[in-house]
Amino acid sequence: MGYQGQRPAILPQSDLDDRENLVSEHSHKGKACRQSAAVFNVVNSIIGSGIIGLPYSMKQAGFPLGILLLFWVSYVTDFSLVLLIKGGALSGTDTYQSLVNKTFGFPGYLLLSVLQFSYPFIAMISYNIVTGDTLSKVFQRIPGVDPENLLIGRHFIIVLSTIAFTLPLSLYRDIAKLGKISLISTVLTTLILGIVMTRVVSLGPHIPKTEDAWIFAKPNAIQAVGVMSFGDLFENYCRNDDLVTFGRFCYGITVILTYPIECFVTREVIANVFFSGNLSSVLHIIITVAIITVATLVSLLVDCLGIVLELNGVLCAAPLIFIIPSACYLKLSEEPRMHSDKIMSCVMLPIGAVVMVVGFVMAITNPQDCTHGQEMFYCFSDNFSLTNISISHFQLTTQLSILNISIFQ
Repeated sequence: MGYQGQRPAILPQSDLDDRENLVSEHSHKGKACRQSAAVFNVVNSIIGSGIIGLPYSMKQAGFPLGILLLFWVSYVTDFSLVLLIKGGALSGTDTYQSLVNKTFGFPGYLLLSVLQFSYPFIAMISYNIVTGDTLSKVFQRIPGVDPENLLIGRHFIIVLSTIAFTLPLSLYRDIAKLGKISLISTVLTTLILGIVMTRVVSLGPHIPKTEDAWIFAKPNAIQAVGVMSFGDLFENYCRNDDLVTFGRFCYGITVILTYPIECFVTREVIANVFFSGNLSSVLHIIITVAIITVATLVSLLVDCLGIVLELNGVLCAAPLIFIIPSACYLKLSEEPRMHSDKIMSCVMLPIGAVVMVVGFVMAITNPQDCTHGQEMFYCFSDNFSLTNISISHFQLTTQLSILNISIFQ
């Protein structure tokens, strides 16, 4: 009996078919789950918390021009992806890094790696700062909590959120595991948009009109192109607004949940440049902890990254989107000069260069003010009379600055 028990059992054909169907179904479900996770990760990375900063870009460019620029940048980004795919087909490569390495050699590959690391790394720093600023305002609204308590200060919140949330999530090796996290972030972003739209209706009539609100274009349009994700809309609301406080909480959580995706990118760049894309478990942990530690230390030392983010947009985003994909395609393609893709590439490349140079000059010579943590004038009960006064934006800003000084002294 024991010997017979060791013989391989021959299953009926129907049982074999059932087993194959089960395996096939399991494989299909696993593939579908990974695809869903990838979709949520992409949505969280593209939309995520960045959508809250779009009003700042519209203000910089002028609302009508800002809308046009938003659609234009979306089209250019899509076209750049198409160029990368075509460039990969022409060069026989399947990644951005290998395409640039094949086209421009190691110097081009190294430059691309620096850009690919810098852009998400600075985003990580900005996410930490936003988390500290936003959640500190939320915790200050808890009854009985002293606003000066160090445990609700931005520094403690940044350290706590890093240790408790962003570091553990960033230690995942498979980005597909962040799919559910990205889904939660997307849902919270939807709630945030609902809160903002609600306050547009309820708070709008009490805010004085801005004289140049509907001007078609402003001189800072170039900066808006490079910085389509800078600015915190919640700085425009009062701290004693309970609905906005809930929105701030959702926003802080969304930023925390978006952070690990940026960390994945920075770690991948380091792995590709220094370790041929393969990291042992120990190196994986060491590099992740090192990246997050440096980002946390910088965010603790700096509380306003306005100019840094602008420089990040014009010096990193512009080459990654405009210049490098166009340059690779132009060098690899053998299409006629009047081919539509070549014409578009020839247009995109100089535009990217202009955005870089002009944006850099404007960011240095015309840096944006950091109104970090400052209450808006309409949050003070004594200022309601200002809503019926028609004065220029400059005069209003000057008077409110004096008023804020007198209130806090």
